[in-house]
Amino acid sequence: MRKPLTLRILSALDTKSWIALGIFLALALLVVPVLHLNFPEDSAFHVSTYAITLIGKIMCYALVAVAMDLIWGYGGILSLGHGLFFALGGYAFGMYLMRQIGRDGSYGADLPDFMVFLDWKELPWFWLGSDSFGWASFLVLAVPAVVAFVFGYFAFRSRIKGVYFSIITQALTYAAMLLFFRNETGFGGNNGFTDFKRVLGVTITSPETRLVLFGLTAVMLAATLVFAAWLVKSKFGRVLTAIRDAESRVMFIGYNPLWYKLTIWVISAVLCGIAGALYVPQVGIINPSEMSPGNSIEIAIWVAVGGRGTLIGPIIGAFVVNLAKSWFTVSFPEYWLFFLGLLFIVVTLLLPQGLVGLWKKLMAKKEGAAA
Repeated sequence: MRKPLTLRILSALDTKSWIALGIFLALALLVVPVLHLNFPEDSAFHVSTYAITLIGKIMCYALVAVAMDLIWGYGGILSLGHGLFFALGGYAFGMYLMRQIGRDGSYGADLPDFMVFLDWKELPWFWLGSDSFGWASFLVLAVPAVVAFVFGYFAFRSRIKGVYFSIITQALTYAAMLLFFRNETGFGGNNGFTDFKRVLGVTITSPETRLVLFGLTAVMLAATLVFAAWLVKSKFGRVLTAIRDAESRVMFIGYNPLWYKLTIWVISAVLCGIAGALYVPQVGIINPSEMSPGNSIEIAIWVAVGGRGTLIGPIIGAFVVNLAKSWFTVSFPEYWLFFLGLLFIVVTLLLPQGLVGLWKKLMAKKEGAAA
């Protein structure tokens, strides 16, 4: 008899993992708000606005890393263009935030400031409905999904894979970046969207709003981790892993790899779009640089550093790399890219299974020595 869906989801993680997830959510939803709101800035227990913004941003990156792990770690599909889906989700929600500015912009007009500056007289057709939170939320999901489906269908149907697929995804995000840099596309050109004022009528920079966004990001990251763990342990996940390891054999036994690859590809893109939508109100800006090929390569580095095919590894990798980046870009800004390249080389040569793989080896040695 097949288990109910609820039981299958609960069994996706073991007891220790559920406890760790509970502690993480307790810290994000209870401890951090209390320390931020109830302790003065000069207190050692105070959590600063900068720290909340930084950790919130990194949690968005961690969500993208999990999305990348689903396609690369379990599907064997290395994308070097996932920054595109992240940016599309950010732009979709950024349009709503720009409309929420209203007449509080620099020009006091109903149109966004960049449109007034460019002497636009009315909103483009694709901006219609952008003042609706519900419509914006729908676009956050739908736009990355549609782009991923169209691109993925033709790519996977043509049996493009390996390094060729990676290069094409990189070219796709680069082309989109060049398109969004143009002022006439209606997305703010190279400046993008910024100077947000409100979300759902509430001041976006207030401590309470920042904490709500921080908490939503933490909940979304936890929910994505549970969903991903359930997905990879399901029949779909097992077939997907088999396609990664031996696609021809899977075809011979009657499965069509196209729809499995396409499904996980679209799911991954939607998760990136959600991460982008959570990122924009916390960071306060979205521009075409988020689509740069370099950003997409960094996503792959997070997964490799943490350990692909582990789900928790990419989250660890995203935190380690981005915390290091925050420190390096302040202390040694001219050496950051050298450090990132060195880190990737070291992980590739010495830690092919990432930090999680290293931890498992150390624990195995410890257990062997104890025995």
